[in-house]
Amino acid sequence: MKRHDDPNLRPYRKELRQNLTPAEAYLWKQLQNKKLEGRKFRRQHSIDRYIVDFYCASERLIIELDGEVHMNPTAEEKDLKRTKNLEGLGFTVIRFENKMVFENLRSVLQEIRSHFK
Repeated sequence: MKRHDDPNLRPYRKELRQNLTPAEAYLWKQLQNKKLEGRKFRRQHSIDRYIVDFYCASERLIIELDGEVHMNPTAEEKDLKRTKNLEGLGFTVIRFENKMVFENLRSVLQEIRSHFK
């Protein structure tokens, strides 16, 4: 199994946690402190060489939020490769556009719940 919590990535994770995007902060309020059906989520967690937005260990579930920076062919290709690599390690990866978090939070939370065992 690939390593979690890579010490080399700690400074980057800390910086990302301190500078959440508005969409990440908004979704985090719904996930933190086991608010979503008692599942514990971590934010800006490292798995292998990646830092994922949100991770639920009990479900092996990764949630990624995509803003404007992800909306171009190069970024989409990079995100697809990243998703395939993480899925190859046995994780489920679900992605949402930032605007979905703001415009349809109920639907986002339901989609996350649908991946619980």
